[in-house]
Amino acid sequence: MNTKPYWQDCVQSIARLVRIDSSQADPLPGMPFGKGAADALALFLELAQSMGFETHNYDNYIGEVCFGDGEEFAILCHLDVVPAGNGWTHAPFGGEIANGKLYGRGTTDDKGPAIICLYCLKALRDSGFVPAKRIKLIVGCNEESGWECIAHYNRCARMPAIGFSPDADFPAIYAEKGILHVCMHFPLENPPFATLDGGERANMVCAFARATGVAPDAAADAARFGLTYRDGALESQGRSAHASTPEEGANALEPLLRYFAQTDARIARAVSLLFDDVQGLRTLSDETGVLTLSPDVATFQDGTLHITADIRYPATYRQEQICARFDTFGVPYDLLHCQAPLCNDPNGFLLSTLRRVYEQCTGQCGAPVAIGGGTYARALQNGAGFGPQFPGEPSTIHQKDEYISLENVQRLLDIYCTAIHELTK
Repeated sequence: MNTKPYWQDCVQSIARLVRIDSSQADPLPGMPFGKGAADALALFLELAQSMGFETHNYDNYIGEVCFGDGEEFAILCHLDVVPAGNGWTHAPFGGEIANGKLYGRGTTDDKGPAIICLYCLKALRDSGFVPAKRIKLIVGCNEESGWECIAHYNRCARMPAIGFSPDADFPAIYAEKGILHVCMHFPLENPPFATLDGGERANMVCAFARATGVAPDAAADAARFGLTYRDGALESQGRSAHASTPEEGANALEPLLRYFAQTDARIARAVSLLFDDVQGLRTLSDETGVLTLSPDVATFQDGTLHITADIRYPATYRQEQICARFDTFGVPYDLLHCQAPLCNDPNGFLLSTLRRVYEQCTGQCGAPVAIGGGTYARALQNGAGFGPQFPGEPSTIHQKDEYISLENVQRLLDIYCTAIHELTK
């Protein structure tokens, strides 16, 4: 099928959607995740309506675009984004096109793929294709911050049993690690600072951390830890990345806490547990990979240092096993967010079809893989992540200057259009 006539409009629509800051904000009446998320959902559904599709908005938590009748098939995307963070050379919500790339938060994760899949539905319908299934393109507004959107959808509508989420990697994803967000509490007596803050989201590697009320003699030792001292404050500059791949970033909390660990035993304990991994959590592994532990958010309140860590644990382990390890730390903690692992048959109909489509469209091997990221695919009985990240290409998800190449917009139009056709014919 020729999708090239849809490319230009598709690129322009991605840019329009990216210009809305849909990172989670304080709720407003009728807007559970803030105005930006509601505006993004409204724009997406208005675009689908202008194409003639049936749409539903479930109280600004989540929406859907429907095409066809019969057994239901899901394409699960999200319109919310993580905060922009610092260090961008292109406006994070500018939708700027430069050097063959469209820049902005959400271009790849996950506004771009959502718009591309919408244009695929239009291309299929315009070609005369009548699906044998009822396709539901479902777009949530809270994927990055807790999945309340999915819970609301399950209260208001019926989630299809099978589908894919264009919010991961190619060739196709058959397994995803389990996810835990754990907040650990370290009481401090006579702390060596007045305030300490770092990080924006549990699923983003901390890119900046700062402590105030630090003694002037810190200036002499700050550089040794890669810190900057100014006006009684120590600042640590890191590099953000998706928490499922913390090795791709540089955690700003680590050097700051290591500095204070020199003189404070409680902070030293936190460093040994979370960065030095003295309890051996990072030794747990299976075919889906090793456990990752990324301490990404820190605050100091009421005499206690609170550190929230993102944990991605191997799919053959259970949450109870991971929590049992934390129980041995001897540190109070709260579970803030939990998602069970996903593991599907790599040789079943869904993954076999996705593999065949990927090989057909790219000429590359399509063997399904396992990832540490968590996608909406695990909201389905039989779900799989399917792109948009191509093997060997740099990932800018959750990083500064996130982009999608204009060439990849066309490649993704071809791949997703073919996949939807083959899975719903």
